[in-house]
Amino acid sequence: MIRTVFHSEDLPAAERLARFDDFLRHCDHPMAVTSSAPDLFSATARALEIGPVSVAELTLSPSVVRRTARLIRQSDPELCCVVFTRRGALRVAQAGREAALGERDFGLYDSSQPLRVRIAGRGPATLVRAHVPRALLPPRARRADGLLGRPLPGRAGIGALLTQFLGDVMAGTRPDGDDVPGPATEPYESGEPALPHPSGDAAVLGAVAVDLVAATLAHHLDEEAPAPDEQGPGVLLLRIDAFIEEHLPEPDLSPRAVAAAHHISVSYLHRLFRTRETTVTELIRRRRLERARRDLGDERLRDLPIHRVATRWGFRDHASFTRAFRAAYGVPPSRHRRQSSG
Repeated sequence: MIRTVFHSEDLPAAERLARFDDFLRHCDHPMAVTSSAPDLFSATARALEIGPVSVAELTLSPSVVRRTARLIRQSDPELCCVVFTRRGALRVAQAGREAALGERDFGLYDSSQPLRVRIAGRGPATLVRAHVPRALLPPRARRADGLLGRPLPGRAGIGALLTQFLGDVMAGTRPDGDDVPGPATEPYESGEPALPHPSGDAAVLGAVAVDLVAATLAHHLDEEAPAPDEQGPGVLLLRIDAFIEEHLPEPDLSPRAVAAAHHISVSYLHRLFRTRETTVTELIRRRRLERARRDLGDERLRDLPIHRVATRWGFRDHASFTRAFRAAYGVPPSRHRRQSSG
């Protein structure tokens, strides 16, 4: 459920800045706020927890929000954070760089490094931010220091998917167009974070958010990568991972197809995977089974026949899917679906 966790209009004007500062200092990633016009300060914060991802929409008067080294030592949940504006001007400074974010541009920041966020316009700005635990991201995406403090495009491509999804979540709209529960406004009392989303959709939306952040980071990190003939095996493996992830639904996805797409031989592809203690075929099968298992536990897909779930993730026939699923999880797909429902 989307909750209003801070609303300055409920407070005397002289207390609003101090109370919002107190609110930020009691979050799991403490911050501090200052303003050159404290008597005119106003702030509203709406929050939603979707699985492990925390999403919030904040409307703030011109001000500066900081996360200092001292506040980091006080508490650091090790988050990768995405922020973009719906309205107004925003500047995000970290890692020796400062990004001026226009409408639908977005920036990244790391909870483990000092940060300054400035509401730079003359009037209030509305921003959306999402916090993703770094531990849930692929190893390479956890080392995205080169993207901090830089404006990234959010109007097209994977960036547009990310900002549109987060914006829709905070607008109370699922990507499929159905409404989620609207905000339950409560006066600010203690600054406690929003309660978890009670809907069964929370885990699904959280997984989508993590996947989109990971894909966005991979895309921008790839843009900074050297030319293919200058890449080492580690970079090539990351590209192969992204390719496999994108083409999982295709039944013809195979080691030969992966090798051809990356202009390498099948034998070289197999040599690359020796460091992973798995094979290309096993990786494809495992990822397909993980996606099918997730779909079978999704209440919104209860009416989708099991053989359609299998086909959706690249399995050619129901029998082979059932055998692989039982071998991986110890139960057939039908029983897993019943247990998930129970």
